Amino acid sequence: MGRVFSPRREFLKQAGWFGSAAMMTALPAAMPEGAMAFSAASAAAMGGSGSTIEDAAAAAQEETPKYHIKFAVCGMSHDHIYGMIGAVERGGGELAAAWGGEEDKLAAFRKRYPEVKIVETQEEILDDSSIQLVLSSQIANERAPLGVKAMQRGKDFLSDKPGATTLEQLAEVRKTIAETGRIYAIMYSERFEVKAAVYAGELIKQGAIGKVIQTINIAPHQIFQHGGTAGGGSGRPDWFWSTKQSGGILCDIGSHQVDQFLFYTGSTQAEVVESQIANVRHPEHPDFWDFGDMVLRGNRGLGYVRLDWFTPDGLGTWGDGRLFILGTDGYMEVRKYINVAVSKQGNNLFLVDQKSARTIDCNQMPLPFGPQFVADIVNRTHVAQDQTECLLAAELVIKAQMNAKQVTLES
Repeated sequence: MGRVFSPRREFLKQAGWFGSAAMMTALPAAMPEGAMAFSAASAAAMGGSGSTIEDAAAAAQEETPKYHIKFAVCGMSHDHIYGMIGAVERGGGELAAAWGGEEDKLAAFRKRYPEVKIVETQEEILDDSSIQLVLSSQIANERAPLGVKAMQRGKDFLSDKPGATTLEQLAEVRKTIAETGRIYAIMYSERFEVKAAVYAGELIKQGAIGKVIQTINIAPHQIFQHGGTAGGGSGRPDWFWSTKQSGGILCDIGSHQVDQFLFYTGSTQAEVVESQIANVRHPEHPDFWDFGDMVLRGNRGLGYVRLDWFTPDGLGTWGDGRLFILGTDGYMEVRKYINVAVSKQGNNLFLVDQKSARTIDCNQMPLPFGPQFVADIVNRTHVAQDQTECLLAAELVIKAQMNAKQVTLES
């Protein structure tokens, strides 16, 4: 079956990848052979027949970043720090210094970034006036207090998720933002760093499936991974098993999913209707929850989230993350990391509307978060992440974890 290309020029332009006439000219050459041969009439005919259309998002080369900032890492307890660094570097950030509290994590970091200055204390970073942004994936319940200190020292802050683990921490973050005017961002990477999730958002803005009614997020995870930097390649530290330190399953990994619920539905107000958690297979860790789910109700849409730590080795990756988005005129599914038993390739977007059902390979799409976030720091804007929405997601998952019914399943 041939391929049909949907219009996405405006998305690439907004993301910063359409800045020159030369790039506009070069873009068609980057498309798969034969992609330009289809006329609008033939596309309509294929869609009207109800056939499955394999659609591929156009490739685009990243432009030279528009801005330059210096940033530092202050805490690297979770390997998510590497993805956070990569995003900021794509936007024009220069990694100037780093501090780490765990010797094994620091050793791995030195190996990956041998030229970066390693400092002895967090204060050296917080007191360095040349540093504009601080990144941290420190132990989860230590991130918000560190972020407050960074903002009070005149720096913006990018936290790994969750960005806070208690309502008291969150209140202090909000208070400090109001007092300092600094940015407190949370890296919800399952939306910002997944190309298919980014493109799904653009299609929704274009009205591809009408008004969004509901999101369903299925987010299985793997505790012990076989390599990689998703978090468990070298085993899990003691704090991982502690709800107080990690935030718990709903607050921790659930923060990704609630962020997506708010973003795709456009909800500015929301509540957790109900939530539940269980420890099914880890009795040796009584303060750990390996299953959880929640029902969400927003002013513009509804949501359901299921989380677990039961991904089997046979999958071939750390989790089969899926996002379902129901609209009034169609629906989407994002298979983020793998297409089970079909392909190990991720970034698969499935779209069904009134005319056709089709798949979209999003692997060549850009990731705009990094450039947008660096621009936000320079221009004091909130394009990459809405500050209010960011913290509302954090609030909802804290409440979901606090109020969750603890369920015991009989053997």
